[in-house]
Amino acid sequence: MTVTRSMTAFARREQQTEQGDLTWEIRSVNHRYLEVSLRLDERFRSLEMPMRKLFADKLARGKVEATLRYKMPEQQKSSLDIDYDLAKALISSCKSVSGLAIEVATDVAAVDPLKVLQWPGVLKTKALDQAALNEAVMSSLHIAVDELIETRETEGTALQAMIQQRCSDINEIAEDTRQRMPAILQQHQQRLQERVADFQVSVDAERLEQELVLLAQKSDVAEELDRLQSHVTEVENVLSQSNPVGRRLDFLMQELNREANTLASKSINTETTKHSVELKVLIEQMREQIQNIE
Repeated sequence: MTVTRSMTAFARREQQTEQGDLTWEIRSVNHRYLEVSLRLDERFRSLEMPMRKLFADKLARGKVEATLRYKMPEQQKSSLDIDYDLAKALISSCKSVSGLAIEVATDVAAVDPLKVLQWPGVLKTKALDQAALNEAVMSSLHIAVDELIETRETEGTALQAMIQQRCSDINEIAEDTRQRMPAILQQHQQRLQERVADFQVSVDAERLEQELVLLAQKSDVAEELDRLQSHVTEVENVLSQSNPVGRRLDFLMQELNREANTLASKSINTETTKHSVELKVLIEQMREQIQNIE
């Protein structure tokens, strides 16, 4: 089943691993092209290009902001691994130096344990398995992007239903206008003939007939109604496609609006003017929502 996607969505993915806890938050809004902004810990900068490729492979348009939060394992933060041999050698060296110092001074300070721990190599941290951590990051990102797409499709389905309803309304207005036009033209011609008669002037019947025919041609909107309904059919066809359709739909809204404007300019009756206004309202409603379609 073909599903229209919105560009507005949010996804959150949490994953616990032996290397730490990962949390992805992805937000997307409408945009002419695909623009991805990544907020990452520096330890994951090497994954930036694969991440961007993942977004490019799965999304076509939208301004996307992806944030990765990383929390180290608790045991990693609480455990201290001390190189006791190095610490003993360092303290021994400090005592030897202190013995030499006593020969020239009497106020030699004792060895500070905290400074010993600050000596490079005395306090060690267990190395994380960065390869396993990177794999977990990419795996969780895949799932988060899939959840984002699912949200996009859910909202896109609602947008598609709204647009299809507006298309149906436009077709109804076009058909109603088409059926009313013969009677509207006849009434308008009759009013013109009555006005000519009220002036009580002599008018060439053949010339009057020519003017009425010319008026009928200028007021004829059959061609505009045909194009209007043709564009509506194209909108419905585009909605059934599996590829991103937002830009195509946006172009069709311009074409629909052009036909609605022409109908308004040719209007010779309050009913057709009202129909033109209703068409413009429906088209504008679709255009606003189409800005969110991928």
